[in-house]
Amino acid sequence: MAVENAPKPPFDTPMQEPPGHTRDMDPRPDHGESTYRGSGRLAGKAAIITGADSGIGRAVALAYAREGADVLIGYLEEDEDAAETRRLVEAEGRKAVMGKGDVADPEFCRGLVDRAVESFGKLDILVNNAAHQMSFDAPEEISDAEWERTFQVNIHAMFYLVKAALPHLKAGAAIINTTSINADKPNPKLLAYAATKGAIQNYTIGLAQLLGGRKIRVNCVAPGPIWTPLIPSTMPAEKVESFGKTSPAGRPGQPGELAPVYVMLASDEASYVSGATVPVTGGMPFI
Repeated sequence: MAVENAPKPPFDTPMQEPPGHTRDMDPRPDHGESTYRGSGRLAGKAAIITGADSGIGRAVALAYAREGADVLIGYLEEDEDAAETRRLVEAEGRKAVMGKGDVADPEFCRGLVDRAVESFGKLDILVNNAAHQMSFDAPEEISDAEWERTFQVNIHAMFYLVKAALPHLKAGAAIINTTSINADKPNPKLLAYAATKGAIQNYTIGLAQLLGGRKIRVNCVAPGPIWTPLIPSTMPAEKVESFGKTSPAGRPGQPGELAPVYVMLASDEASYVSGATVPVTGGMPFI
């Protein structure tokens, strides 16, 4: 990725209805399509990636495919975006399986794991990346349903997926959870989202200890401001226009800039990395 050419605010991208679509963003996010180079680090592995239709999930799916992995693409309802992720994976000669549905539903989570195992014959990597967020100016504006939805998608689903995946994960397997800079530096207008991201970090550390004896590694990635469809579909227009401006880099990160971290954490090279949080924040302090 040519960092010197990365887009900087102000942005004039159209606002969208959640969960948002890549095609309507200006500038378009960079998932590493023309820059990520694989080297066989995940050769022969099979992965589930939730929220893989766009943004960080798409970038990770593309990188995993270029590293030699087959990928199950978990997504909610963004058929067009998910089809593009599938095209990118299959263009690398890897198998792509579509998994459309709501991770808030524990039965869907169990079915997603079953489908991956049926399709690939095994499961080596679970990337819990799907997320829900909305902005509110006061706690009174957050409905009970909105609060519950945020926790169901962002943290409950991780428990359902891990529990379903564990019978299929062998020594050397990796679980990678997407937390956020909000875990330690919460944005007050993202109250519910930030609370779940703190829970994800705590969950990751505890789970890593529980699974250490099985030689299954658990880590999380903490992105800072990243340019994905989640931004123009969940934030006020004035925030979108200046998104990432306060980063020391003066811009948001692109999804493709996170993918190498997810590759490293999934690879055998990270054999002694577990219970870690890896910040990708463009220099914004995480702790």
